[in-house]
Amino acid sequence: MAQSIEARSQAPRLGAWVEGTSVRWRVWAPGHKGVDVVLYDAEERVLRKVPLTAEADGCFGGALPDLAEGARYKLSVDGGDPFPDPWSRSQPKGVHGPSEVVGSDHGWTDSHWKGPDPRALVIYEVHVGTATPEGTFEAFIPKLAHLRELGVNTLELLPVASFPGARNWGYDGVDLFAPQATYGGPKGLRKLIDAAHAHGLAVLIDAVYNHFGPDGNYLRAYSPHYFTGKHHTPWGDAVNYDSEGSRFVRSLVLSNVEMWIRDYHADGLRLDAAHALVDEGQPHLLTEITERAHASASGRRVVVIAEDERNERKLVTPASEGGYGLDGVWADDLHHQLRRAFAGDHEGYYQDYTGSAEDLAATLRQGWFYTGQKSKNLGHARGTDPKGLGPWHFVHCIQNHDQVGNRPFGNRLSEDVSPAAYRAMSTLLLMSPFTPLLFMGQEWNARTPFLYFTDHNAELGKLVTEGRRKEFAGFSRFKGEQVPDPQDRDTFTRSTLDWGELDGAEAAGVHTLYKEFLRLRATEPVLTSRQGTHDARALGQDAFVLERRADGDTFLIFVNLRGSLVHTLPTHASAGIVAWSENPRYGGTVEASPLTGNVVRLEGPSAAVVRLRE
Repeated sequence: MAQSIEARSQAPRLGAWVEGTSVRWRVWAPGHKGVDVVLYDAEERVLRKVPLTAEADGCFGGALPDLAEGARYKLSVDGGDPFPDPWSRSQPKGVHGPSEVVGSDHGWTDSHWKGPDPRALVIYEVHVGTATPEGTFEAFIPKLAHLRELGVNTLELLPVASFPGARNWGYDGVDLFAPQATYGGPKGLRKLIDAAHAHGLAVLIDAVYNHFGPDGNYLRAYSPHYFTGKHHTPWGDAVNYDSEGSRFVRSLVLSNVEMWIRDYHADGLRLDAAHALVDEGQPHLLTEITERAHASASGRRVVVIAEDERNERKLVTPASEGGYGLDGVWADDLHHQLRRAFAGDHEGYYQDYTGSAEDLAATLRQGWFYTGQKSKNLGHARGTDPKGLGPWHFVHCIQNHDQVGNRPFGNRLSEDVSPAAYRAMSTLLLMSPFTPLLFMGQEWNARTPFLYFTDHNAELGKLVTEGRRKEFAGFSRFKGEQVPDPQDRDTFTRSTLDWGELDGAEAAGVHTLYKEFLRLRATEPVLTSRQGTHDARALGQDAFVLERRADGDTFLIFVNLRGSLVHTLPTHASAGIVAWSENPRYGGTVEASPLTGNVVRLEGPSAAVVRLRE
């Protein structure tokens, strides 16, 4: 019989928090004899050492009077070396330094904010450290007006939980509750989210629960039960979500979910690599994460989206129907098909895709391409039938941090496809019924790379550098080329977004395309209707059309991959051009409308949007 959520996950509150004129601690350290709080001053000098009292379930707790927010401390288990609190809310001196007591007050100004509409998201993915030269939460606040003007309504932050060093993508995080100090820490994040809400923008936090980084990870000093040898992941032993002691480990995650939503007013989460989050118990942790997120919002709308490569419909199927109940899932098949079609990628997982007009149309009809076919890359069947799932559940992109940064030189799409192809791909992304995700700078076809960078200690850093170069040794197109060193500071600085590019003529054209197509997406009834339907079909080998219909109105999005397209529309219908990607105002070279009478003509990579009324 399945255990209740309370039975599997309810655990005492852990960490440190202000309680009146005192600070209270509770630490989970089962099997140990004692835990001491070691207090520090701002210069990391020890002030005093205070023992906690043994409690039930392997916990140690106690309150210290005359302490307040800002107190700094470490924890000593059985008289050993002191380490940071694994439930720390702030690490002002980094993941190896003392933890800091943080309050939940901010002086929020967003009481009017009701949260995002999960059916109408336009997501903008940002790495805080490289989004501005300053690389902080507050430095990005002036950019919020640009996003709102663009037509974006949701800001998605790559992981902000504390990671080792000053430079990292964030997926090596070790202190789940402590916003990265070099980004501005708790205060900076609260200011950014409050400001985003003032601009009408939701904020999603990218959360990593499938593994924790190695550098600064002190979990095992407190309990061996944080991990389990029962399951394994690409990063080693899995986080323990279903074995002895898992109640507290699950509580670590669920308390973290609650904190982001309740204390930081975040509007939801993007869950990293949910397919690697192993839990054989019931209810599944993904279900609990979703339920906890929604319950923590005090009436606000919240969305939980998973990155998951399995193409599993149960991810977004309601829990009442046997699913996990998430609001959305990253569906990368369209990205892979488009890369194969326009850039020619064919190695690794790209071998599973043809990029043909027929397969692109199938992907657009379904939301993802693999619905149970055998994957050549994986060697087994992949995917389930998504029939009946609303298209808004599927998050599509033409580039994101993974698809750019996991290339050896961090090159953006602009380096691998022509400007015309870029405009055509962008048109399709923005006009489709699926949830679009943009990677920072995409709206002007940014040229700055986004490389893989780290700031680990010398020993671990050397292993990361060697592993990164070994990873690409077998790719024919990269042989003989030197992959940038992730540990080199220049690798990081080269990845900083150059907002000055917006002043260039080509960038201005692409920026205009994004603004105008996103305005169409938000205002045209055929595109906003909740009762709308869509279909897609190939038009020969090198072109396809996506149809969107609602209330007797139809939008036809024609996409030509190569060569020439000449397509005759039904003569009994009234046709009008809405927009075309090669319009000179977008940086294209075609002055005349591609629609003449009832004939659509496209040359080379291009797209056109036609309104058809019966």
